[in-house]
Amino acid sequence: MDFIKSLTVAASGLRAQMGRMRVISENIANADSVAQTPGGDPYRRRIVTFNSELDRSLGVQVPELGRIQTDSSDFLVKHEPGNPAADANGDVKYPNVNTLVEMTDLRDAQRSYEANLNVITATRRMIQRTIDIIKT
Repeated sequence: MDFIKSLTVAASGLRAQMGRMRVISENIANADSVAQTPGGDPYRRRIVTFNSELDRSLGVQVPELGRIQTDSSDFLVKHEPGNPAADANGDVKYPNVNTLVEMTDLRDAQRSYEANLNVITATRRMIQRTIDIIKT
């Protein structure tokens, strides 16, 4: 039964990190976008949260993707009077996305994903070795 618990927790961790990587990728993809209307707000960075939920069938806590929140920090403003997205003063708002921060977060999510994948691989090996011992 402990094998099932470890597989369940690791698989839930994989799903959570995949969701995190998807949101980070959206942030990176929109890092240079501007508003569709002059003086409007551009894309706002999104932040992932995690929850710990109880899997009642196994009695273990599993990680899950929580609410996806928006970052309320200020937009980057550049003076570009010729830009179609410029306001009356000639200022253009750019997303509050820092690609360096996003790449660091993406690398962290990738490492967490790999750690969960290693747990699944190790558990599968232990199950196979147990089966091999039983066969002999």
